[in-house]
Amino acid sequence: MSLTQESAGAVDLLELGTQAMRRSDADSAVLHLSAAARAFIAAGETRRAAMACAKVGDVFANMIGNRVAAQPWFRRADRLVEHEEPCIEQGWVALAGLGCEFADPAVLTARAELALDRARRFGDVDLEIKALADGGLAHVEAGDVAGGMALLDEAMALACGGGTDDAVAVGKSVCSFFTACYVSADFERVETWSPLLRQRGILGPAPGPQAYTSSHCSTLQGVLLCHLGRWSEAEEVLLRAYDAIEPIMSGAEMHPTIALAELRIQQGRLAEAESLLLGRDDHIQALTPAARLYVARGDYDLAAATARRGLRMMADDRLRAASLLGVLVEAELGRADLAAAAAASADLDARTAGLGLPLFAAEAARLRARVRSALGDRDGAIGALQEGLDHLAGAPLPHLQARLQLDLVRHLADGGDRPAATVEARAAAALLARLDVVLPAADSQLLDQLGVGTSAAKAPHGAPQSATLRRDGSWWSAACGETTARLRNTKGLAYLAELVAHPATERHVIDLVDLVEGVSPDTGIDRRRLGEAGPLLDARSRDAYRRRVGQLKDEVEDALAVEDDDRAASAQSELDALVAELARAFGLGGRERKASSVAEKARVNVTRAIRTAIATVSDVLPAAGGVLDRRVRTGLFCAHEPQPDDEILWSVHS
Repeated sequence: MSLTQESAGAVDLLELGTQAMRRSDADSAVLHLSAAARAFIAAGETRRAAMACAKVGDVFANMIGNRVAAQPWFRRADRLVEHEEPCIEQGWVALAGLGCEFADPAVLTARAELALDRARRFGDVDLEIKALADGGLAHVEAGDVAGGMALLDEAMALACGGGTDDAVAVGKSVCSFFTACYVSADFERVETWSPLLRQRGILGPAPGPQAYTSSHCSTLQGVLLCHLGRWSEAEEVLLRAYDAIEPIMSGAEMHPTIALAELRIQQGRLAEAESLLLGRDDHIQALTPAARLYVARGDYDLAAATARRGLRMMADDRLRAASLLGVLVEAELGRADLAAAAAASADLDARTAGLGLPLFAAEAARLRARVRSALGDRDGAIGALQEGLDHLAGAPLPHLQARLQLDLVRHLADGGDRPAATVEARAAAALLARLDVVLPAADSQLLDQLGVGTSAAKAPHGAPQSATLRRDGSWWSAACGETTARLRNTKGLAYLAELVAHPATERHVIDLVDLVEGVSPDTGIDRRRLGEAGPLLDARSRDAYRRRVGQLKDEVEDALAVEDDDRAASAQSELDALVAELARAFGLGGRERKASSVAEKARVNVTRAIRTAIATVSDVLPAAGGVLDRRVRTGLFCAHEPQPDDEILWSVHS
């Protein structure tokens, strides 16, 4: 049957839109694909119209990163084919987009089963690969790890076997495979399949699907290195992956971005983590690091709200929900709501029971110990930590093992069992000596109090010296070895002490000024203005904006759930504006600040004050001051970043 004039024009538009997708031209893709959908409908080609609508939704969701705009197109595609006789288009529409962006694994399972039926009925290998991969991911997320991985292995075997025509569909299938390996920490399976995927040209440097899947593979390598405690290597891998994919898909959810944000939170580089997550932290994969960022900042209410929003979206998900439940436990403990923390811990235990995954079992035990300790049950906490360490026996997770061991040391020491605490501390120090991680100051002090230090095992020239700053009224005492000097109080010394007291923690210069000068937060959204600098948000305003952002995300999710597109779009519009304002306030995204801005003036003044204070310390303690000069970073964000092999370690005593 010959094509009508409308249908022939629609085919041309569809091809133009598909070509635009391949070259990552999102605007052109939306223009041509939406026109194709209208032309197919006018020509009575309902199934083809559905495919065009699904592609438009895919562009909005995965190239532009606008889920609110994507959802009406996906729903329209569903409705166009739902009453058709069984056809291949129903399968493709069911799995439009990325499997990892489905929040509820039950929904993804049902859609994957429909797609698999249509793929096998009509002999479409590309759709069969995607249905197996997305279905496997859903099973893994729901806790059926063995069954899900079997489906994913079958999908990868088909992908590597040749005979496929749709590189984009295969790339999305590999994305589902990597996501399943990520959420289950199955790094060995990645190592097994990656060489074959690379040999088949599915992974590689070419732009398009190759670049995206390769960046996801590199992300998994970086995450593995984080678990192994090799953070410097992980940072290099993740930065390379981020640099490779950012120019191609800057608006969408990106796995290297989210993994790098997770690493930055662990490193204490919170401002960098926020800059990476801004505009992406409403994506399902970014909810956990966003909540962790709030916990790290001490904003426990916002952390709990973020975690609970994610848990509502995920329904019966067991693996991704386990990570969010862990953050929820930390947030509720921070809020001193012990009943809520205990309930979240019990839910975490239930979701991780029987999975056979050491990472999840050990992390659940660590958090159970925290709850037991908060409830005054020290013996129960010690038992939980010992159980967690048993789960890690033989597992390649040394960083998590070190965290549990340090918690065990702390509980034993607090209980008065110093001999047992010392034994465990030595084991922890020996493990940490082999890792390249940032050790929190409290853990370093704990090991020092027990006469065990990690730096002694790392430094070839013996244990480092200690240097201290101590406030004494309007004076400071700076001491190292046998030398002690009194220094008159200055803002620079106060800034310096704040940084030294919180090693590896970034402070925005405006926040640093507020902390030192004792500015108390309030709930208003105030702005600092100066000359041509325009509105800049201070610390209080940024906190208020963050809370409003959280509220708007809830509104977007609620509106999408009831298909209220107008309300979702309105909330998303305000959300986008607030995110842009936060980004501008932090000077993110390569935006230049005018010289007259408050932040720029604060940067100049704080930097000068800190460097003057370090010079003053160096006059009386040359060696110790030299270490500060090397390890204190100034600029828009300031931090004290000591290294394990430093010959002198600084601390602040109250």
